[in-house]
Amino acid sequence: MSNASLATVVFDPELIAQHDRSGPRYTSYPTADRFTEVNVVQTYLDALQNRQTERPGADLSLYVHLPFCDTVCYYCACNKIATKDRARADTYLDYLAKEIWLVRKRFANMPRVSQLHLGGGTPTFLTNAQLERLMGLLKGSFEFTQDAECSVEIDPRRLNEGTLELLARHGFNRMSIGVQDLDPAVQKAVNRIQPAEVTERVMAQGRSLGYRSINIDLIYGLPKQSVDTMRATLATVLQWRPDRIALYSYAHLPERFMPQRRIESVDLPMPAEKLAMLKIAVTSLLAAGYVYIGMDHFALPDDELAQALVDGTLQRNFQGYSTQADCDLIALGVSAISRIGHVYAQNHRVLEEYYAALDRQTLPLAKGLSMTTDDLIRRAAIHDLLCQSEITIPTFETQWSIEFASYFAPELEYIQSLAADGLVEVSPDRIRITPKGRFLARIVAMSFDRYLREAKTMARYSKVI
Repeated sequence: MSNASLATVVFDPELIAQHDRSGPRYTSYPTADRFTEVNVVQTYLDALQNRQTERPGADLSLYVHLPFCDTVCYYCACNKIATKDRARADTYLDYLAKEIWLVRKRFANMPRVSQLHLGGGTPTFLTNAQLERLMGLLKGSFEFTQDAECSVEIDPRRLNEGTLELLARHGFNRMSIGVQDLDPAVQKAVNRIQPAEVTERVMAQGRSLGYRSINIDLIYGLPKQSVDTMRATLATVLQWRPDRIALYSYAHLPERFMPQRRIESVDLPMPAEKLAMLKIAVTSLLAAGYVYIGMDHFALPDDELAQALVDGTLQRNFQGYSTQADCDLIALGVSAISRIGHVYAQNHRVLEEYYAALDRQTLPLAKGLSMTTDDLIRRAAIHDLLCQSEITIPTFETQWSIEFASYFAPELEYIQSLAADGLVEVSPDRIRITPKGRFLARIVAMSFDRYLREAKTMARYSKVI
């Protein structure tokens, strides 16, 4: 798609309302709910061995899940553990050390890492001494490239003095700050009191330390939220001028996420109000010069994410959109998901089960999946749609040795209905998402998801908008 087309997006509320339904976010394909428990440890070990043979010098991506928070935000759907006992993190680091050792011994030489992300939970729950220990464990087992992209999720309410400096010394150059909404009534309703000046201070400190990309997370659809609160929040956030903004839709699923049961349903905005909030947000961000990357992400034009979009190198992984070339991911910690080659492997989600596996000196894996050729083909199609808004059919056919129209006959039949609604343009050479279809790219991508077509399970996912 041309640079001009990628920069163009049209907000069509009627079209969005018409097609808004539940669907995956496609941080992976197949999605994690398709993973099974069959032979996951051996399958993962075989994948690591194959990597040693086939691509021993290729860079790795690392993810570390740090699950602890000292307060619970009611909207949160992450795998977290609420506690004020910092000593629990010491125990957790003991077990992370065991897991790192079990992984590292599978490599003949120290693996090279070009990307690191600390997520949670709240990584800044850890004390500075605990963070130093964590980085010592990682750097003792992995070789970080000089230009490694190192990012961390920050809770500005829980930031120890000297933490940002410590992380900067260890090469961290990106941060993501949870804000969600700045209105006091909304913050009280979701149990996250975070004055604007606290966030602004952390951003200023990060910039002074050389963090070259700062992301702000916002959510629309929260209790007590309205068009007016969204407009006021955006006015302040845009004054801060973060490099990236993630604008997430709140998914109210209290039957799955216990903290959400503390949110009163009557306080949630109606669908029309929620859609109006999204329109205000999108309009404001585009007017302020942000580039729409895709799904729920925006970035300034000179940010690497926006440049990757234009260059055709944008990627998507478990952390969302990325500038890094597709590479193997080793994920550490409770619930973390790795991908090595064609294999996904997820750790136990329950802390006690994670610990018990490591006490047995075995990798703490609970389930996973070995991708078939069909999975890989569909994964590539979904990636092209979400990252470049189009599939170039001749190129795709050459890459995968298929006849596109034959292989995807049922999908193309459905795609024609999306074309009739104006979401896509279809020709013999390409499927292209239109400017007014870009906010519904997940709907287009879902067309290629064989698992959704064969099993009616969309209700388990959040709404697209």
